[in-house]
Amino acid sequence: MRKLKNEELNRLTTEEFKQQQKAPIVVILDNVRSMHNVGASFRTADAFLIEAIYLTGITAKPPHREINKTALGATETVEWLYFSTTYEAVMHAKDKGYKIAAIEQADQSVFLHEFIPEENTPYAFVFGNEVFGVEDEVVEQSDICIEIPQFGTKHSLNISVSVGVVLWDIISKLQLEK
Repeated sequence: MRKLKNEELNRLTTEEFKQQQKAPIVVILDNVRSMHNVGASFRTADAFLIEAIYLTGITAKPPHREINKTALGATETVEWLYFSTTYEAVMHAKDKGYKIAAIEQADQSVFLHEFIPEENTPYAFVFGNEVFGVEDEVVEQSDICIEIPQFGTKHSLNISVSVGVVLWDIISKLQLEK
């Protein structure tokens, strides 16, 4: 066994990426404070060919040196929009036909491994602020709350980790298990 070289990975160029059919998924970042989390979310969205990222409120916008440190160029491939409030971003997604899924611990949340995405249904996944989570009014507007099961003493994951876990799970259910 040997590790593959970069030229053996058959990576898409920026233009090829833009031409690819994307997964019908939007990531909504709800007032995310850390620019490293924003950059990592872009990088993960690129890895899984996600349609777009919606940045809201205090979430930093590209171009920014601190975002680029972790995005590694993904801000050039992944489409993004900015909204002054998360509520506005959610309403925009709803108007475009997306089902809204808040990634949050809630009284009626569904564990991620039990969630089965509907085929041919676009989803907008809302990831909350590092301290406060997803805004209450956004949770109320969501079609579903999805919770990542956790077993230790902490009851939250870093947002960029949550984005990776959720997108991998959803993409594997939609594309890999066909």
